[in-house]
Amino acid sequence: MAHFTPNQYFQQVEGALSEKDGEAAADLLSFKHAHIASPRLQIPNAQSQCERWFEQPYDELVACHLRAVWAIANSDYIEAYASQAGVVQAFIRAFQTQKDENWSLPLMNAVTLDLRQFASKADKQLTSSGRGNPGDTLEKSAEAIMGCFRVCASDSRSSLDVSKKWGMLALVIQLFKIYFKINKLHLCRPLIRAIESAPIKEQFKIGHLVAYRFFVGRKYMFDGDYKGADEYLTYAFEHCHKRSPKNKRAALIYLIPVKMLLGYMPTLAVLNKYKLPQFTDVVKAVKTGNLLLLNQTLEKQQAFFIQCGIYLILEKLKIITYRNLFKKVSLLMKTHQLPLEAFVMALKTMQVEDMDVVEVQCIIANLIYMGYIKGYISHQHQKLVVSKQNAFPVLTTFL
Repeated sequence: MAHFTPNQYFQQVEGALSEKDGEAAADLLSFKHAHIASPRLQIPNAQSQCERWFEQPYDELVACHLRAVWAIANSDYIEAYASQAGVVQAFIRAFQTQKDENWSLPLMNAVTLDLRQFASKADKQLTSSGRGNPGDTLEKSAEAIMGCFRVCASDSRSSLDVSKKWGMLALVIQLFKIYFKINKLHLCRPLIRAIESAPIKEQFKIGHLVAYRFFVGRKYMFDGDYKGADEYLTYAFEHCHKRSPKNKRAALIYLIPVKMLLGYMPTLAVLNKYKLPQFTDVVKAVKTGNLLLLNQTLEKQQAFFIQCGIYLILEKLKIITYRNLFKKVSLLMKTHQLPLEAFVMALKTMQVEDMDVVEVQCIIANLIYMGYIKGYISHQHQKLVVSKQNAFPVLTTFL
């Protein structure tokens, strides 16, 4: 294909379109295909040639594609994005006219994937030259991809065989990737509602379901819905293909802090298996109530945790670390009536110097409310009175 003439290429594309072969069309109009390396197909203005081969709007679609091929050959991602946006707009017009058929879904996935990738690179070129703000082009690409999503979501045909709804989830994943990158997670909510209410929710491809639940799990985590995050991230982790350890590791990076906040500690074996040594001392610190070690580890691994977007989530593990530290105080004192001053002293051994009895009362009250301690505070006697049975409910391990 790299040595084909334009006419030979046009013949291949025209054949795929006339036969309604979505996979072949997607291949020939994707930037993963070898034809993009051919100098003969790097054509900045192929509209007149395409008009002789294709009906509207496919003539525009192919012409814009070849202009994007030309732009990529010149490392101009700004122009490549603009041309690919033309490809997507032409595709949407064709897509809307396709009644009772969904053969072009593979083509839709290919052209929107290239659009998102070009948008990301165009953003970098624009910001490096001082001509734009980070994420501007990506956000514009999301609007174009939403055009495809609306066509899919609005398909009301009763026959699932030809329904365009099958294309919804792949587009949602593309949009999630954009919204997470530009930090506009609130835009995910209507997409989640659309997928959750879709009659084919459980029938999408397993790979798409895994990716979808991975992103939704992360969204729930950032929203503070840890039970929802646990459900979706656990699904993503457990249903990842066993030959995809990188994807399992990615799911675990978010699942581990969620599980820990729910009181489940990961084993050292799972951290070693998935090469996550950054969490080793975090787990050790939380389990042993070593607040000093936790603070030191969060500082040491700060860059990794911030890059993953979980630093602030891990900060919340301090409440469980307090619980385990206070449990140690209880075991040492061997009484169910514990002076609050003893907890202040324990915190000072962890180099927490600015904590007084009032603040300790607030921490303990939270621990009691969250079910980590069974007992009550006697304000009159300045003591924590804990249950004589199972005062500190057991935290369990997972995996």
